[in-house]
Parts: sequence; structure tokens; C-alpha cells
Amino acid sequence: MLLKLTVLPGDGIGPEVTEQAVLVLQAVADGFGHQLQLQTKLIGGAALAAANDPLPADTIKACLESSAVLLGAVGSPAFDHNPGHLRPEAGLLRIRRELGAYANLRPAVFFPALEDCSPLRAELVRGTDIMIVRELLGGAYFGSPRSIEGAPGSRVAVNTMRYGESEIERIARVAFELAMKRRRKVLSVDKANVLECSRLWRDVVTRVAKDYPEVKLGHQYVDSAAMLLVQRPTDFDVLLTENMFGDILSDQAGGVVGSLGLLASASVGGPVGLYEPVHGSAPDIAGKGIANPLGAILSVAMMLRHSFQLEAEAVCVEKAVSAVLSQGARTADLAGKAHAAISTTQMGSKVVEAVKAASH
Repeated sequence: MLLKLTVLPGDGIGPEVTEQAVLVLQAVADGFGHQLQLQTKLIGGAALAAANDPLPADTIKACLESSAVLLGAVGSPAFDHNPGHLRPEAGLLRIRRELGAYANLRPAVFFPALEDCSPLRAELVRGTDIMIVRELLGGAYFGSPRSIEGAPGSRVAVNTMRYGESEIERIARVAFELAMKRRRKVLSVDKANVLECSRLWRDVVTRVAKDYPEVKLGHQYVDSAAMLLVQRPTDFDVLLTENMFGDILSDQAGGVVGSLGLLASASVGGPVGLYEPVHGSAPDIAGKGIANPLGAILSVAMMLRHSFQLEAEAVCVEKAVSAVLSQGARTADLAGKAHAAISTTQMGSKVVEAVKAASH
């Protein structure tokens, strides 16, 4: 198969982790007989520095002409004082919208080798395997009107949380379809006691559930869900949520399983899927060669599964990561006192070797 990708290394540690993810993807292509076709484009702060636009037109064009997009990270403190449309994050929100990627899939899977990395007791977190399904194009992040108005000292800020029935229905169906392939449980998270958006959300999700009688549906307020995520993480299978709640809960889930550096994500639903690690640009460690590339590498596994339907190849990458961790390989975020930390490139090389060993 031809794997035609656009790579957006982005900002901060993005280029470092993306480089390793591409090397792993190349090893998969070589081992399974696929052809890899890559082009690299700018997004975020890197694009602002080069073209004064966080998402240049040629980046959008390249992404739409690809089979999938691999993104490193977006965000740079150098642009913190720019107006909203000229901040790196504006490029990230726009690329999601341009690609029609309304469904964000964020797995939080506990690796047995990393028992000592979770802040929770091993017996609580052991066996955790959560798929967070986050609506990505609605809610307060995209709603309008939005503004800050008034004179300093008496300014008023407005954001609008907005959802339509069709938006809720399509993300709910993604969650139920995934649940059918997993443990057949969906927990829908909202704040229906105080938010009209959440009341509509709960109503529509309940209606959609009738089409999936094999799936057990539960509802939980977001504050209660956050508590349960720490108390009983293994109870969760598919967690369905709107944009902002999903943003928060998925990071919390990363803490539960040991490190944000391990978390992959897929943004799908449109013609081209977007794959990126959850961790952000981490400018404080950029260029030091200590970033954890596993989130980016596991995002490649998600790409192989969701954009190319290459399940054996996806599993090969996931097993390679698990094997490398079982051998004791740790980047700085995972090392603790028991292990010596290895570099970003060393971790990437170990995964590449594990993929080669498994695929030949």
C-alpha cells in the first residue's frame, strides 16, 4: 500500500518526537512491504515565524491531498502576546476544522512495565484501558460570539458553548461503534444539572444508544467522572464527552497511566485523519533531546489502524513500544530513581529495532 502522508513537525519538542515516529513508520513500511511518501509542511509558531500565518494555504492543500497527517505539537511562548488569530494554537484549531476532524480518539492504556510511574497504587491502575472519544469541532472552543470588551479594570469576556443535535449524534455514534469492538460500555460525561448544552447532549446520546442495545450506556457529571477516573480507572471503557471536558479528562487520564508523554490521539471523521501526541510543545525541554517520543510513535499506530486499516501493522508498533518499556528503556519523564534516562533518539531507535525484529 502507498502511505501518503503530510508531516507537520510544528513547535517545541514536535520536530524531535515526529522524527522518531517517522523512523518507526519507515520500519513498518519496510517490514510489511508498503511504500512511504512524505512531505513536510509548517504549522503553528514555525509557520508564524516563516509566513506570519499559523496555517499557510500550502499546508492546508498538502494535508487535504494526503491520506493522513502526522502532527508533532503546536505552541510557542514567543507568540503569547499576539492577537488570537495570529497565535500558534489558531493553526491547530483551523487544521482540525479544515480536515473535518470532529472525533478525537484518545486512548489511555496502562503498560504493566510502568507500574511505578502512576501516582496511583498499582492495584488500582493495573488493567486500565480507556478510549476517550472527545467531540472536537464544537462547544466553547469554537462557539461564537466570543470577545473581551470594555476598558481595563472593567473588561467583560464572553465565550459561547454551543452544540447542535447532529453534532452530538455523529460523535455519539463514533463512541458506540468503538464500544462494539471493545467491552461494550459507554460512559457519557456532561454537566446536565447546570448546562443546557449538556441537557441536549444527554438527550441525544440516550436516543442514539437505542440503536446499540448490546452497549451499556451510563451518564456522569464531569466533576464526578474526574473523581471516578482516579478512584476506579479500570471501570471505564469508552468515555464520550464534549470538547472542553474531553480536553481536561484526557490529560487527567494521562496522569493516571503514568505520563502524558505516552498518550497518542487520532482526530478523525473527515476525509483525512490527523494524528498527534497529546503532550503539547513543552518549550522548556525543546532541543534537549530528552522528550518522550512514544506518544508520537503510538499516534503512528493509530494512523495505521484508522486511516489505512492496517491492524497487524498497528499492533506491531504497540507491541514494540510495550517490549521496549518491558526491557527497562525510559526517557526522563518515566525514569524516576530506578532507571537511567535515555534520549529521545535512543528510545526511537529501540522501538525501530523492535519493529524490525517483529516484522521480518
